[in-house]
Amino acid sequence: MTIAAALLLIVLTLLVGLPVPFCFMLSTTFLVLTQGYAPSFLLPYSFGQMSSVVLLAIPLFIMVGGLMDRGGIGSSLVNLVDVVVGRVKGGLGVVAVVSCAVFGSISGSCAATISCIGSIMFPRLRENGYPMGHSAALVSCAAPLGLLIPPSSQMILYAWVGQQSVLACFLSTVGPGILLTVLLSILNVIMLRRDEKIYVAPPMSGTETMRTLGKRSWEAAPALLMPVIVLGGTYGGIMTPTEAAAVAVLYSIPVGFWIYRGLNGKTFVDVLVETSTTTGVVMLMMFCIMMLSRIYVMEDLPSMIMNVLRSVSTNPKVILLMLNIFMIIVGMIMDDVSAMLLCTPILLPVVMKLGVSPIHFAAIIGVNLGMGNVTPPTAPTLYFGGRLAKTPVSQMLKPAMIFILFAWLPTLLAVTYLPDLALWLPRLVLGNRF
Repeated sequence: MTIAAALLLIVLTLLVGLPVPFCFMLSTTFLVLTQGYAPSFLLPYSFGQMSSVVLLAIPLFIMVGGLMDRGGIGSSLVNLVDVVVGRVKGGLGVVAVVSCAVFGSISGSCAATISCIGSIMFPRLRENGYPMGHSAALVSCAAPLGLLIPPSSQMILYAWVGQQSVLACFLSTVGPGILLTVLLSILNVIMLRRDEKIYVAPPMSGTETMRTLGKRSWEAAPALLMPVIVLGGTYGGIMTPTEAAAVAVLYSIPVGFWIYRGLNGKTFVDVLVETSTTTGVVMLMMFCIMMLSRIYVMEDLPSMIMNVLRSVSTNPKVILLMLNIFMIIVGMIMDDVSAMLLCTPILLPVVMKLGVSPIHFAAIIGVNLGMGNVTPPTAPTLYFGGRLAKTPVSQMLKPAMIFILFAWLPTLLAVTYLPDLALWLPRLVLGNRF
């Protein structure tokens, strides 16, 4: 009962608006006082867990996302994708979705993705007659692709907390990310097929298309080279994820200053300040979570959860469904980093008892938390998209629910019950040990 009260305390303090790190800290303090755990036992454990080189990748990737957002690379990516799919009805929406996926493979951040791509695409969508409620919902639902398409800072957190391979966790979310990109694009075209207000640019000739494609590919090449360097170096065994993140920072600075020229002294300092602030918040949460996870292990919380679930059903598929519902709810009331840090130590031992691979679960939790970001009533990414698009949330709810029900939910069910969707790429790259 004490553990349940501690978890409930986190939820209640979040609902009343207490900053997330303090919610975790308050829950930890409650357990220390009620269960009699000595701080001298918990604090050294947290310090020991935090002294990991892998964690250096977190602030570095946060900084990369900020540099790429402010560096002006989004326009070149959007222009490149527009050549391929932008001249069909609803094609500009597909451009937005694919651009989110491509930018996500560079920044690894949901917030940076919607901030950059949204600020570029919303004026274009409005000028071409797209309904803004639909457009804002589409870009908001596509922005969490930044959490799925590697590199992803959330997958680094999962790998660190769960003691798993960062590279394998990166690879596990590629399949779901591609599936979600395809489903969002198809739904967008279907929903807009009868809208007569949408302007469609006339098709280009084959020669003109190839010439424009070559020109825009050249303009986008410095941006597209980023994931090649980071992921190629990591997958090829040349760099660790932390080294790859450092290389990404060093690469993005000259690209932002002298190639795309979106960076200047002021914006660069702004990125440094935002990175420092975000890193401080994340590290404080991680420190508290490590103490909480230690208490969870000592109190055998995973077994308690498993017993409760098995009292409802002994079918592993039903238990996975209940866990998915729990993670969606957590994702709705917490940001993705906090939800990842809370769910991983609690649920990973539970799913492993069901025979689910930890790498498979990385994809499941990634899709869940991405879906939670756009699921009402909280839906932080959805509300942020509405502010960027200057569109009332009431106009976004219907299309957003369609995207959730027919794109996000099928992706979640597929990755949950078809393990190969998450595991085929890790097995292909790293062998059949998953």
